[in-house]
Amino acid sequence: MIEAHGVGGQADLPIPLSLAVGGASAALVVSFVVLATAWRSSRYQGPQAPAGRPLPATASRLLLSHSSRIVLRVVGMAAFVLAAAAALFGQDSLTNPFFGMVYVWWWVGLPFASVLFGPVWKAISPVRTIHAGLARVTGGDPARGVLEYPARLGMWPAAIGLFAFVWLELVYDNSSQLGDVRLWCVTYLAIMLVGGAVFGSGFYEKADPFEVFSTLAARISPWRTEQTATSRPRIVLCSPLANLAATPATAGLTAVMAVLFGSTAFDSFGKSEWWLRTIYGSSLSANVLNNIALIVFCVGAGVVFAAGCVLTRAAKDVRRARLPDLFAHSLVPIIVAYFVAHYLTLFVDYGLQTLSLVSDPFGKGWDLFGTAGVAPTFWFSYHPTFLATLKVLAVVVGHVAAAVAAHDRALQVLPSTHRITGQLPLLITMVGFTAGGLMLLFSA
Repeated sequence: MIEAHGVGGQADLPIPLSLAVGGASAALVVSFVVLATAWRSSRYQGPQAPAGRPLPATASRLLLSHSSRIVLRVVGMAAFVLAAAAALFGQDSLTNPFFGMVYVWWWVGLPFASVLFGPVWKAISPVRTIHAGLARVTGGDPARGVLEYPARLGMWPAAIGLFAFVWLELVYDNSSQLGDVRLWCVTYLAIMLVGGAVFGSGFYEKADPFEVFSTLAARISPWRTEQTATSRPRIVLCSPLANLAATPATAGLTAVMAVLFGSTAFDSFGKSEWWLRTIYGSSLSANVLNNIALIVFCVGAGVVFAAGCVLTRAAKDVRRARLPDLFAHSLVPIIVAYFVAHYLTLFVDYGLQTLSLVSDPFGKGWDLFGTAGVAPTFWFSYHPTFLATLKVLAVVVGHVAAAVAAHDRALQVLPSTHRITGQLPLLITMVGFTAGGLMLLFSA
């Protein structure tokens, strides 16, 4: 299972590479031209922003009720207990469902679920549940900690946590050893609980790598929760791009995006024929080279994107150094698109295999949930043309959506005399990301 994780693409996908790269890049340029001529003022910020359509009051009350929150917390804790039991008492082999729950359900399934349903991890997070339980036992308020969370830290702790996970997943030699993965998860849990005790539950919004990732993915979901005049929250059906535009420009947001984008790109690069030849022909170990390459991809993605932003001319009331974080939200559609292109087959096939394995967490021949007979169909493997088309379409749609989000933000933060020409460096960056991403996808 783990050897199959992170497959970046297939060398025999039945779409010519030159056609995919050229077509995607052309679509991005054409969309920019259309936006520049037809989209003259911001549509997702200010008075012109669409308000959205509220769900019926009964549906909002039911979904946001205290009982619904408790049910979601119970589901999250049940999955946590099952994963912990498998990690502690299960077999040290790839038939242990713990690996699939971590690498497939948690890492890949979480952003997919968040795009469909909203910030899933915040709703079911066992870390938040345990933190709230400990606060109740000690008589404290889970929302308050000993110290205030420093605003200058922003999302940097989440970026570091995400890098630690992709390092474990992609380059660590023992990523399929039960003890090592278990140790990583225990360390994550300990850091989160200590951070929550020191800074309160608000710590998780910026420092929990999985909550930050889930919340960002949820920014392109069609749902958002908002307060009404009566202070009663309600769920609103809205444009995903309008939801995305409301992403706060928090410090460290660009670093989070760089890790997510760079690690996914490295996942394909690490399986390319050129890189495999380089590894086996080098005097350095494969582990050292992969570690260096992962860092280069993550840092490089952040530097290239930041350069494309700061080369523009910001308005007088906007510091140029803030531009990367102001535009970083536009990378969310690209990251989700690349997760679809890179990990869809993994999630479908090995997610089903994990569903089968969870019925027998200790390798005793049990069928606790009646899913032991579930088996992957490998449907996508038998329909390569559809798979190739879906992957290219996901990348193109993601980049066009990113161009729309970036253009709308540019109309707010760039001076009126440079609202078009000022976007050219960022457009070149987007075209480079599109072409490079598709080349990596097809070379893996």
